Amino acid sequence: MFNLNDTVFMPSVLTLIGIPGLESVQVWIGIPFCAVYIIALSGNSLLLVIIKSESSLHEPMYLFLGMLGATDIVLSTCILPKMLGIFWFHLPKISFDACLLQMWFIHTFQCIESGVLLVMALDRYVAICDPLRHATIFTDQFLIQIGVGVTLRAALLVAPCLILIKCRLKYYWTTVVTHSYCEHMAIVKLAAEDIQINKIYGLFVAFSVLGFDIIFITLSYIRIFTTVFSLPQKEARLKAFNTCVAHICVFLEFYLLAFFSFFTHRFGFHIPPYIHILLSNIYLLVPPLLNPIVYGVKTKQIRNQLNEICLLKT
Repeated sequence: MFNLNDTVFMPSVLTLIGIPGLESVQVWIGIPFCAVYIIALSGNSLLLVIIKSESSLHEPMYLFLGMLGATDIVLSTCILPKMLGIFWFHLPKISFDACLLQMWFIHTFQCIESGVLLVMALDRYVAICDPLRHATIFTDQFLIQIGVGVTLRAALLVAPCLILIKCRLKYYWTTVVTHSYCEHMAIVKLAAEDIQINKIYGLFVAFSVLGFDIIFITLSYIRIFTTVFSLPQKEARLKAFNTCVAHICVFLEFYLLAFFSFFTHRFGFHIPPYIHILLSNIYLLVPPLLNPIVYGVKTKQIRNQLNEICLLKT
């Protein structure tokens, strides 16, 4: 049992301290983070403009890429402005409800990004392994259903995290969150009550989304590689493989960072807290930076459109 005199009942305001142990240099850490955000915002916005303006890119592969870009914009915008407010302007306060809302947006759009990567793998699987059925499967109606399904899956799975915090956890040891944004476990660990159910549900969401998606993406690419390497002509193998290279790079980048951050945060008890927080920030901010760069470099149609835009401006 805990002493009620040492706890706070349903705090109205929380304090985000940023990166614990590095408070004195956070003003400098904010500079590369701000640069990453500006590049990510510009790159993904440009990607969306190119896909929207060029009718030849109105195909499932590029529409999914547009969904990924929009998700990256929202995800990074949920984090960076408040983080820079902490680092540069000493604005660590955030209302409890606003913190929960930020948490919901961050984890929801993490799940949406994972879902988009899954459907992109499905698109490549059908395009390479069953190309004659690709147009009949990936109709406009099916694309809308996929978009709605991916979004609803994420929103509905993450929503109980908020409900469990609001309804179960009434007493808190502290209102100071040792993080630079409102992360689920960072908030739950403040509670002076049994948090086992909250922790179990958080793990359930992580493994039911990331675990499920990574298994099916991996199986899709095993089947894709089997088909590609069975093609008789070398040129055909290279062409099929090149259509998947960009997605494989983004897939590895997202999931390797995700699982490294996830396991370090939960099981790296001897790692300094600032390492945990920096890894969490990198995991959420680096993919939005790299995704448009990877697709811009590896996708010929997007590269050509970008060159045309540059020529028009000159």
